[in-house]
Amino acid sequence: MTRYLISFPSRTMVVPDGEWDATVEDSHAVMRAAREAGVYVFAGGLDEALAPATVAADGTVTSAYAPETARLDGGWCVLDLPTYDDALAWAARIATACRAPQEVRAFMHDPES
Repeated sequence: MTRYLISFPSRTMVVPDGEWDATVEDSHAVMRAAREAGVYVFAGGLDEALAPATVAADGTVTSAYAPETARLDGGWCVLDLPTYDDALAWAARIATACRAPQEVRAFMHDPES
């Protein structure tokens, strides 16, 4: 099995007025289904009220995004799935629930992690 990161940036989430509660429930329902299917590893959203910190090898801390990366925000989940096609199918369910397109990435296997 491979672990897949399924994610979306906040700016892509479009929730019509009055549908926020339904969106939250729909997204929670998909995560409950992932747990029931035994594929759930982790899920959550990044706290956008807390600024990111970049910590250098010498311990220097900068309150900013690392210059090489794009802004990271939004929602994330990690699912442990048998195939890439399964990851795409779960991403479609999550996209519907969250009202946002999802990016799918596979983690490389590292037995020490």
